[in-house]
Amino acid sequence: MSTRRVEALGLTLHFDHGAQYFTVRDPAFALQVADWERDGVAARWPEAGADAWVGTPSMSAPVRAMAAGHAVTWNARVETLDCDGGTWRIVGRPEAGGFDTMIIAVPAEQAASLLKPFHADFAASAARRRSAPCWTAMIAFAEAIVTETTIIRDIGAVAWATRDGAKPGRNHAETWIVQASPQWSVAHLEASPEEIAPKLLRRLEAALGMPLPAPVYLSAHRWRYARSDTTSGPGALRDNALRIGVCGDWLLAPRIEAAWLSGRLLAGLIG
Repeated sequence: MSTRRVEALGLTLHFDHGAQYFTVRDPAFALQVADWERDGVAARWPEAGADAWVGTPSMSAPVRAMAAGHAVTWNARVETLDCDGGTWRIVGRPEAGGFDTMIIAVPAEQAASLLKPFHADFAASAARRRSAPCWTAMIAFAEAIVTETTIIRDIGAVAWATRDGAKPGRNHAETWIVQASPQWSVAHLEASPEEIAPKLLRRLEAALGMPLPAPVYLSAHRWRYARSDTTSGPGALRDNALRIGVCGDWLLAPRIEAAWLSGRLLAGLIG
């Protein structure tokens, strides 16, 4: 549920360059989303589907709302973990320690690496999963594009494209998101963002069937582990003796709701 913020056109532009929306099926998650809606950090997005929701004013808003009551270190790099005498420590930038319990909530491939020195079974479970990558382009134009199309699905290399500024609660700037298909993303996995961004701009032109003006902002981001291949799973993993737990959508299903349910399940196991 990531959002990129960029200064352009005299505005702070928001690009939801991660998950585009989420759906609600589980009753417990429905209660959580109702709270988000009441607090103004989520809204329905009918254009994407009858059960589609987005964060407002950006997809990251619900995450920030949940984090508000906690001491969170953003933009940190975790390299390894260390456990000495039952106390956990994070090795990376920045380092942190003195933790009673370690919770790993990252993509399966990254979880496998962190878990391997401490729990072979959990690491093996994570290593069996595979995530599909996704290249995403963020594009802003100075003026509105004259088209009635606001969402594009599965046209050539474009798995998804949307007029991002038209989502609920946005500032209505002419911003677009283009997400490439898994196959195209794999084929271009090690290309640079500078190479990918203009390629996806041209793919957007092709999908819209019209030429586009020069953008005032154009960049790309690679999600190496964008979508898990999990269709079912245990939901969460917990070793009470080691005081280590694992959660994430790859333990349940590739949906935002599943990630939330996995975290809730692990919280219950920790007690």
